[in-house]
Amino acid sequence: MDDSTDKYRAPALEKGLDIIELLAGHGEGLTQGEVAKALDRSPSEIYRMLSTLVRRGYVIRSPSGDRYSLSLKMFALSQRHPPIGRVIENSLPRMRALARKSWQSCHMAVESNGDIVIVASAESPGNWGLALKTGTVIGLWNTGSGCVLAAFRSDDEIEELVTQHRPAVGEPTYDREAFFGHIHRIRKLGHEMIASTTAFGVTNIAFPIFGPGGRAAAVLSCPYLERVDDLTVPSLDEVVAMHGELAREMTEIYGGETGTAP
Repeated sequence: MDDSTDKYRAPALEKGLDIIELLAGHGEGLTQGEVAKALDRSPSEIYRMLSTLVRRGYVIRSPSGDRYSLSLKMFALSQRHPPIGRVIENSLPRMRALARKSWQSCHMAVESNGDIVIVASAESPGNWGLALKTGTVIGLWNTGSGCVLAAFRSDDEIEELVTQHRPAVGEPTYDREAFFGHIHRIRKLGHEMIASTTAFGVTNIAFPIFGPGGRAAAVLSCPYLERVDDLTVPSLDEVVAMHGELAREMTEIYGGETGTAP
């Protein structure tokens, strides 16, 4: 770090951000001592920082008072960010209508500093279905959402994305050749439709939602489950068409331009 960068450091802010980033990876929470040990800080300074974060609502304490975990405040703030907030606000009613019509769950994912995050979700109206919870962080190279988000970027941007990415729970070791092969296939097809690599019996359908400039700003995905009982529901091809139409509609809402392979 050069002198000019070091000159403008804010140690207290950095400590607070270190705590937030640490807790983001521990959904079960950590004790004050565990946080101090992980960050190589004294318990007293960690206590002051945790107390401030609790007071401001970014961190919550367990009922017993001995463990700390992230609240939903940061997620709520992210949804107030105008571009994403506007897309979610306009998309959720349409996604719920699509779920009812297709008898399949669907969700929307965006990329944030290398993480692939579910920001909206609509459940199937039936007695069963597969839906991802809002706020879930999923894989980059083993999910339809992650691969589609990467596909409509330049190869240099993809390399940067891979460098930033922190593997999600269960995400396999990165295979560059397989990943780029997958991306080139998506660019030719314009969307994703492939057997899930995380669960048997699921077909991943994923369509890009483009922002200005033709870059995928978000992805509309459906973990398609085929019914084998007597209920008549839309076919796989019909569900694919439905999601493609909604993705195009959401691209218009976002003010985006249909993307092309970089």
